[in-house]
Amino acid sequence: MAGRRALKAVLIDLSGTLHIEDTAVPGAQDALNSLRQASVDVKFVTNTTKESKRSLVERLQRLDFHVQEKEIFTSLSAARSLVERKQLRPLLLLEDSALEDFTGVMVLEGAPLIAIHKARYYKCADGLALGPGPFVAGLEFAADCRATVVGKPEKCFFTQALSDLGCSSTEAVMIGDDARDDVGGAQNAGMLGILVRTGKYREGDEDKINPPPHLTCDSFPEAVAHILKNLL
Repeated sequence: MAGRRALKAVLIDLSGTLHIEDTAVPGAQDALNSLRQASVDVKFVTNTTKESKRSLVERLQRLDFHVQEKEIFTSLSAARSLVERKQLRPLLLLEDSALEDFTGVMVLEGAPLIAIHKARYYKCADGLALGPGPFVAGLEFAADCRATVVGKPEKCFFTQALSDLGCSSTEAVMIGDDARDDVGGAQNAGMLGILVRTGKYREGDEDKINPPPHLTCDSFPEAVAHILKNLL
């Protein structure tokens, strides 16, 4: 941490890092409670395409995570911000449970292709499942255009998430299970990135990004222990 300002914020991925579907990562609730007692802000950042923030909060609270809706920043949030900023009226190709985060946005022909994110895959209870990335690539090919991507690993996603906390990227650390989208994206935005070996993590993922993760831990509780001991 030489040359860095004091840590002010911790960004935390959700699926694969705190929980996998309706099962919490062992010890994650206690670790989050410990982190909340430290002098840092906590924000949950996720590339969800399937759930509204309200639905995410309900899921997390059922798993005994004490999370408020205002603490969550999603790729859907980033997409809505872009749609409103550019005054677009898109055709929404989303899960029904995610549509409520776009209430008030109407449909009109001619909008550009906006991708919530382009993750290759994610972890579910019975293994890995394809993310939207392969389908976005197919739409790009068919439409002969390039999508505007708003979720992780885009730099703008991380800067938007931090803007609400009033801190810079050099004052923040990201914890996630995706080497490219969570850790690589955060580090390209100027943050530290901690990779956890849960969720979608596969052996050798830490070697697939440059620079490599600040640290690779077995799980979220180990990552929190490192932050509390070494980064505060």
